[in-house]
Amino acid sequence: MTYELHLHDGRILRTRISHPVNRETYGPGIWSHILRDQLDVDQATFWACVQDGEKPDRGAPEPPPEALPADLVHLLLTKVRLSEADVAAMSKEEAIARMQQYWTTGT
Repeated sequence: MTYELHLHDGRILRTRISHPVNRETYGPGIWSHILRDQLDVDQATFWACVQDGEKPDRGAPEPPPEALPADLVHLLLTKVRLSEADVAAMSKEEAIARMQQYWTTGT
């Protein structure tokens, strides 16, 4: 079985689950190849992921801490009919208050 991981930079990491022919364990050379070329991690990062659940940094953009939830943005654009610029300029609290105003008064 082959597993694929599509990264944000366009790369695709691929790895296979297989066993050595003679049922021995993998040697250090093949283990290094799997970590480096297939998983794109070092050994410490691999074990931190396996044992502690710490995902490797794959370059995914981090949303700002106060980013508006997508469904709230959608409602402000489609129901309240605000412009994208107006919504982008709002804080989370302002956006929630504006949506509450719409729900209570219809405007």
